[in-house]
Amino acid sequence: YAQGFQVNLQGQAQQGMGGAGIAYPQDAATLFFNPGSCSFINENAININANTGFAKSIFLDKNTSIISETKSPVATPFAAYGLFQLKDSSKLKFGLAIYTPFGSTVQWEDGWTGRFVLTKLQLKAIYIQPTLSYSLTKKIGIGAGFVYATGNVNLQKDIPVIDANGNYGHAELQGKARGYGYNLGIYYNPIKKLSIGLTYRSHVNMNVKNGEAKFKVPSSIAANFPDGKFTSSLPLPSVTSLGFAYKLSSKTTLALDINYTGWKAYDTLSFDYENNTASLIDTKSARKYKNTFAFRVGGDYKITEQFTARLGFAYALSPVPNGYVTPETPDANRINYTAGLGYKIKKHFVINASFLFTTFKREGTNLETNLSGTYKTNVVIPGLSIIYKF
Repeated sequence: YAQGFQVNLQGQAQQGMGGAGIAYPQDAATLFFNPGSCSFINENAININANTGFAKSIFLDKNTSIISETKSPVATPFAAYGLFQLKDSSKLKFGLAIYTPFGSTVQWEDGWTGRFVLTKLQLKAIYIQPTLSYSLTKKIGIGAGFVYATGNVNLQKDIPVIDANGNYGHAELQGKARGYGYNLGIYYNPIKKLSIGLTYRSHVNMNVKNGEAKFKVPSSIAANFPDGKFTSSLPLPSVTSLGFAYKLSSKTTLALDINYTGWKAYDTLSFDYENNTASLIDTKSARKYKNTFAFRVGGDYKITEQFTARLGFAYALSPVPNGYVTPETPDANRINYTAGLGYKIKKHFVINASFLFTTFKREGTNLETNLSGTYKTNVVIPGLSIIYKF
């Protein structure tokens, strides 16, 4: 939903402000945005976030003028946070964050023109992050979290062989993956109205060691496509972020985040099959992603003591260079438009809602598969969170 298969939907209050939250600690979602600022949140809190992503892509084939479309299932990115302190105004805070910073769900209609490149992809990565945060002074806080990443992948495509009934062969690769990383942050509040944040979320290499490859082909050539194990890996890139927040008044705050994502780590997608044949050889497909920036701007306004309104937008540059666009991530530069609303229910409960919309188009020819045409994608993502403070 933003830059390749990166998912920026970790907090509803922040999402309503274009995804900005590095220098603006609002709730327990700060465990993700900036562990260093958690020490300035004087409360215990449980924060549950859920999103529903509706994405629709169409593809116009340059050579045949045939239009194909996706029938992707609804995506459900989520996040859950627990932030705690041993006593009021404690300098030390600790917490646990569970969130989905990367993922992709795309399924193309049956018989589409790119069926031999991809028919379905489901990628899920879940980060589990225990975190400590400490305020060095009344103006400076630091924090760090260890990340254990777990996930799975399912990739399917048709094979250009036909059985007696005229059906093409089919390949399905699925497996579980895991990796390790960390999240670091520092928060600085030099003056009452201004705060600054700097964070680094490390690269995580997701390794698939015992994936299963299954092939459905005519019996006459089944020996050429044996089912078996495979190994692969997918790099989830590092993200360095600089954030600013400025309090215009007692009711209005503006925030700006600048993200630098290390997509260059995703250079090649490779599969090493346990059983090789003349037809089933290990593959290495170039991706050649490039490092990119994203800019997130937003603000909130306290309408009353109970209601808060939010608006924002984000401009994200695509990491996919010309010549390497694929139907798995038909990515392009885009602007995300967001809005949100918060409602405080008495003292202990807060409900936040957010809404994101983006539309983008990408034209290109893949140098490896020669699939050539134009992709157009619309994405709508509503989200909701419930916060309990105690």
